[in-house]
Amino acid sequence: MKKEPTRVEKAVEVATRAHEGQFRKTGEPYIVHPLAVKKILEEWGMDEDTVIAGVLHDTVEDTNLTLDDIRKDFGESVAFLVDGVTKLSTARTGMRDIDTYLPETKDNFLRLLIALGDDIRVLIIKLADRLHNLRTLSALPPDKQRKIAKESLEIFAPLADRLNMGLLRVEMADLAFKYVDPRRYEELKNLIEKSNKSAAKSLKKIEQEVSEALKKEKINFEISGRVKSVYSLHKKLAKHNQNINEIYDLTALRVIVDDVTSCYLALGIIHSLYTPMGGRIKDYIAMPKQNGYQSLHTTVITKDKHVVEFQIRTREMHEYAERGLAASFYYNEQKLTENYKKGKIEHLPTNLLWITELQMTAAKLREGKKVDLKKLKLNLFADKIFVYTPKGDIIDLPNGALPLDFAYRLHTEIGDHVVGVKINGKMSNMNKKLEQGDIVEILTSKNQTPKSSWLGRIITPHARQKLTRALRIKDDNAKAKPAPRPIPPIKKR
Repeated sequence: MKKEPTRVEKAVEVATRAHEGQFRKTGEPYIVHPLAVKKILEEWGMDEDTVIAGVLHDTVEDTNLTLDDIRKDFGESVAFLVDGVTKLSTARTGMRDIDTYLPETKDNFLRLLIALGDDIRVLIIKLADRLHNLRTLSALPPDKQRKIAKESLEIFAPLADRLNMGLLRVEMADLAFKYVDPRRYEELKNLIEKSNKSAAKSLKKIEQEVSEALKKEKINFEISGRVKSVYSLHKKLAKHNQNINEIYDLTALRVIVDDVTSCYLALGIIHSLYTPMGGRIKDYIAMPKQNGYQSLHTTVITKDKHVVEFQIRTREMHEYAERGLAASFYYNEQKLTENYKKGKIEHLPTNLLWITELQMTAAKLREGKKVDLKKLKLNLFADKIFVYTPKGDIIDLPNGALPLDFAYRLHTEIGDHVVGVKINGKMSNMNKKLEQGDIVEILTSKNQTPKSSWLGRIITPHARQKLTRALRIKDDNAKAKPAPRPIPPIKKR
């Protein structure tokens, strides 16, 4: 008797037929891609409906298969997810240039918001899709490689971080960085390999010392080395003026224990063995990061003067640090679609409440209701802030941006004639850093001209370029202006 295929096997059969005759840039049959997405989602421990939607995620957009076909064969939940991925792809159409990809107006921000808001599993499928595309990026022409890599580095890797999917963020960022700046990538990769090689012997000794001390206290543990990723090192060096001597976590040791009490016991034991560095002890267990990450971090100096970072966490914390939101699905065995539709959103952990807020806002927008976006605490792009013009337009700027950066972002003429700024309706200082959600009004005067002192009041390359050009024109005009004719002396009569 022939065994009935499982739902996942049936989805593979349907996708194989639908994509028949289609090929990827690598020359492989197109079905290779959906099968790779399926494998990634299974590795992340996602539920069956998400895996099936991953297999079928390109069918509605690229084949004759319809949502009704999927709904009939696999149910409402799978159709809902496939529809969400399709909408997300549609919303991104025309936003391929990363320089204009981030939201700059209310309309495209709403489009992005609505696309992300239906079901958080849509994002996870999209991240799996993007990861496989990055893994096979070498098949594309150089210009497309860089465009996709830059978008991945600035949009999708930060999104993975926001979902606390650490392994994904690291792999995605490193794969993308290799195409964005290949020379720098190789340089840092070699630096890490060299550092790891020289530190291997001392790390082994430290690992043995810590292991013996933990065994003595009868603490059940696992200990292993953790190597810093290439892109993480690149970002950290930028913060420390490229001084490698200020990077203390190039290599680190990770200790995984059974429970929270053992985490703090292990920390005490490590501090009894080595000297902790002041200001380098971080308790992310008592105060988790915004994305839910939990761990104890400490940097110590050994008797041999080696500087080593330790990360101490439970197994569940480690699983969440590696797989993030995907791990939450695995542990909670929940399906957000059904719960969301029934209004049961209170089950989400505290660190995932931003998802609830996102979903509720998207639902209101779809119903045509007014939403105060200024109250929406959405931070998918960790290095960006969103500020508002008095008319409600949204401008994205890097963290630390100043009023002059905002002014030049609006228009060169506005930047050149700034005389003051109002932030949230109050007169403010031009040196004040803008914050998330600020309403910024630039005051101008036709009599004002750019000044060289303004160069110290901007941080964005765009504003610096505009101001430098204006100062050069001003200087050229001053040199070209003829000297005033001397007033002839008054003749005495």
